[in-house]
Amino acid sequence: MSDVLIGVLGIGGLLVLIAANMHIGIALILVSYLGLWAILGEPAAWGMLQVVPHSFIANWTLSSVPMFVFMGYICYHANLTRGLFDAARLWLARLPGGLAIASVFGCSGFAAVTGSSVACAAAMGKVAVPEMMRNNYDASLACGTVAAAGTVGALIPPSILLIVFGVIAQVSITDLFLGGIAAGVATAISYVLVILLRVKLNPSLAPAITEEISWADKFTALKGALPVLFLIATVLGGLFGGFFTATQAGAVGAIMALVVALAQRALSLTALRASITDTLVTSGSLFIVTIGASMLTRFLTMSGVGSVISDTVEMMNANPVILLMAISLVYLLLGMFLEPIGAMLITLPIFLPLTISAGIDTIFFGVFVAKLLEVGMITPPVGLNVFVLSATVGKSAPTHVVFKGVLWFFVADILLLGLLIAYPDIITFIPKMF
Repeated sequence: MSDVLIGVLGIGGLLVLIAANMHIGIALILVSYLGLWAILGEPAAWGMLQVVPHSFIANWTLSSVPMFVFMGYICYHANLTRGLFDAARLWLARLPGGLAIASVFGCSGFAAVTGSSVACAAAMGKVAVPEMMRNNYDASLACGTVAAAGTVGALIPPSILLIVFGVIAQVSITDLFLGGIAAGVATAISYVLVILLRVKLNPSLAPAITEEISWADKFTALKGALPVLFLIATVLGGLFGGFFTATQAGAVGAIMALVVALAQRALSLTALRASITDTLVTSGSLFIVTIGASMLTRFLTMSGVGSVISDTVEMMNANPVILLMAISLVYLLLGMFLEPIGAMLITLPIFLPLTISAGIDTIFFGVFVAKLLEVGMITPPVGLNVFVLSATVGKSAPTHVVFKGVLWFFVADILLLGLLIAYPDIITFIPKMF
C-alpha cells in the first residue's frame, strides 16, 4: 500500500470517527498515530506521540489562550457586560429597531472581552432578548439578531480562533487581531443595515420606543459601561501600542478582569469557581484538539497527501478567487456539523499550503477562515449559537424561530464574504498600515 493511499484512508477514517461522535481531538490523535505507524513503523509513531504534545503545547504563545478564556469567563459569570447593552440601548433606542441595533453593539463589546461567540450569544440572550420581547419586538428578529451578532466574537480581539490560527500558521497574532477588527466592524455594520432594512420594510417587527430618555439617563448609562470599556482599552491599547505581546495581553486582561469584578463587587466565590472550572475545561479540550491537528499535519506530510493536492491545484492553475470560493463551500458545509476550532484544525494542514502556493495573504486567509467558521455557528442543522440562544431564552425562542431570524443575517454574511474575496484589502489594510 502506498503512503499516499494510507493518507487518503486516514482522512476517510477521520471523517468516519467524527461522524460517530468521537471527540475531534482524540480522533485526530488516533488516526495520525495509526497512519504514522503504517508509514514509519511503531517505534517512530510512538516517538512522535511522545514528542509532539510537549513540543506543541510548550509554544509560549499558546499560554495566552487560557488567560483570554479566563478573562472572558470572569466577565461572563460576574455579569460585567450588562452595562454595555444598557448604554447602547439608551443611546440607540430611537432608531428603527434600536434595541436590536443595541444588541449588535453590545455583542461587539462583549466580544472584545471574551473572544467566544457562544459565550457572547448566551450572555446577550439573557440581557437583550427579554428587553426586546418586553417592548413587543418580533421574536425571530430579537433572537436572530443576538444569535448572529454573537458570531462577532470570533473576529473582534481577543479571538481564540485567530490565536490558534496564528500558532498553527506561524504568523503574527497581533496582525491577525488587527485584520479581525476590520472584519468584525464590517460584520457589525452589515447586521445593523439588515435590521434597519427589515424594520423599514415592516415596522411592526420593532415598534417604536415611547419611553422618555433624558440626556442625564444616557450619560449615567455610560458610567455603567466604563469598567468594561476600561478593560477593553487596557488590553487592546497595550497590545496594539506595543506595550506588551499577545501572551502578556492575556495575562494583563485576566488580572484586570479580576480587579474590575472585585471593584464592582460582582465576583462571588461561586462565580470565581465557575470561571476557573470553565477555563480549565475549555482550555484542556482546545489543547487536545490542537495537539491532534499538529500530529495530523505531520501524518499528511509524511504520507505525501498534502503535496499531491498542492501539485494538483498548481497543475490546474487554480485562480485564487476560485480557490477561496471552493474553500468557502467546504467550511460552510463543515460548519453545519462541526464546532469551529475542530473544523479549522482538521482542514488547515490541507488548505494552508494551497493558499500559500496560490499567493493568498496568510493574514487575510486567517481572518477569512474565522469569518467562515462563525457563519457555520448560525447555519442549520447544528448552528451552535442558535441552540445556545434557544436554551438560554427558553420557550419564547424555539429553534425554528431563531433559525428564521438568522436567515437574513446569513444572507448578509454571504454577501460580505464575497466582498472580502473581491477586496481583501478590507482585512489587510490595517495590519499593513501598522
